[in-house]
Amino acid sequence: MDKSILLRNNVNVKGKGTTSLIFAPGLGCDQNVWNAVAKTFEEDFKVVLFDYVGSGNSNISAYDEERYSSLKGYSQDVLDICASLNIRDAIFVGHSVGSTIGMLASMEHPEYFSNLIMVGPSPCYMNVPPNYFGGFEREEILGLIDLMEKNYIGWANVFASTAMGNEERPELSKELEDRFCSTDPIIALQFAKATFFADTRGDLHKVTVPSLILQCAEDIIAPSAVGEYLHQHLPSSTYKQMKATGHCPHMSYPNETAQLIREYLNESIEDTVQIGDLR
Repeated sequence: MDKSILLRNNVNVKGKGTTSLIFAPGLGCDQNVWNAVAKTFEEDFKVVLFDYVGSGNSNISAYDEERYSSLKGYSQDVLDICASLNIRDAIFVGHSVGSTIGMLASMEHPEYFSNLIMVGPSPCYMNVPPNYFGGFEREEILGLIDLMEKNYIGWANVFASTAMGNEERPELSKELEDRFCSTDPIIALQFAKATFFADTRGDLHKVTVPSLILQCAEDIIAPSAVGEYLHQHLPSSTYKQMKATGHCPHMSYPNETAQLIREYLNESIEDTVQIGDLR
């Protein structure tokens, strides 16, 4: 066990099970966004939570601009965590860009993962005419990046509201905004560039690990067309349309999120792994 890796990414391991369930947050968030979902699996799994370098209680001194200039740097962190904990055949649950990070990690070391669960995933956030609709025009992404550079707090407020949706529950947007504001702004900016300018569509056919795509309704960040595209191009994928709206169902609809994950695992994992009913 490499304690420096566990400290770098503030890795926390909970639960009574033997099969590892790794939860990866999305852009600008720390592991706490998964609390409501993750705790429902602690009776049956070894739950692994972590922070990206620059967020939460990670070791910010470990940040390397070159390493984290692309999503591969973040996926290498996931592989480092798996190696340090001697993990094999883990279930990786990623939100948004966290899904892509897990997918890239699985391509490098598929033996570390038995399943990928993608919540609101996107292989490319930018529209690429004429055949791909990612949700954003290039000018819109450049505008978001510019706002982050000039007024990070303002960006956090706007993007949290956009991503969360659920206008009738403003406390959820405030919680997400607080997560953004607890992340180092310079690192968050670099992470955003790595996220929004990434295009992993050409890698989808290389993925060998079975996956579940959880697609939210009324998701501005990752529209339904994106989830459907992933399902069409990702081998061994299962597609589930959620009742949850917005881009962060693990925060806004944790019960539905946990239930759909558990239903998928009940169908996918070998009979030797016992999974209890949703608690």
